[in-house]
Amino acid sequence: MSQEPRLDESPPRSLSNVGELFADISRDLSTLIRQETELAKAEVRQSATRAGKGAGMLGGAALAGHFVLLFLSITVWWGLGNEIGRAWSALVVAAVWAVIAAVLASIGRREIKQVKGIPQTTETAREIPDALKGNEEKR
Repeated sequence: MSQEPRLDESPPRSLSNVGELFADISRDLSTLIRQETELAKAEVRQSATRAGKGAGMLGGAALAGHFVLLFLSITVWWGLGNEIGRAWSALVVAAVWAVIAAVLASIGRREIKQVKGIPQTTETAREIPDALKGNEEKR
């Protein structure tokens, strides 16, 4: 006689373990995705802050460069018109603006070069497929 399973019996132990395993995997995957999302947000915020700071410095350099051209133009104009007096004072002001423009441009360029995007998120996201296959250490 064959023994048929009864409907009121609990599932075999191996099926219960598989269900728990899938529940664990689902929960862990959900946690991993949530953590990766938070990491990406933090890295994007940091990169945007640096990019904004660099862009502001370059904007300041552009304004300072505009004043250099303005005061150099005034210098040439007054120099030709009055030969000495007022031209030298305009030249001094233009030189000061040239120094300011150079400093702001240098700082802005350095800030822009330091923007790295989201490197940690990219690296850990590449590891997810291997982790799902059970090869966490593969890189």
